[in-house]
Amino acid sequence: MPLYEYKCSACAKSFELLVRSSTVPQCPHCGSRQLEKLMSSFSQGSPALTSTFVPPGTRGHPDN
Repeated sequence: MPLYEYKCSACAKSFELLVRSSTVPQCPHCGSRQLEKLMSSFSQGSPALTSTFVPPGTRGHPDN
């Protein structure tokens, strides 16, 4: 079951749900089914998980 992030259009709460393909998700706060699927922060890439390119020869010396 995939984990999805949603924002409820009725109460504006954000939450995560494990959802089967046959299940119609609903807000755990108000019960509404008017949900917006959000882009997962994991799928966008966390700064801790992404790398920064450092050109060769520029590491370790503050003047480079």
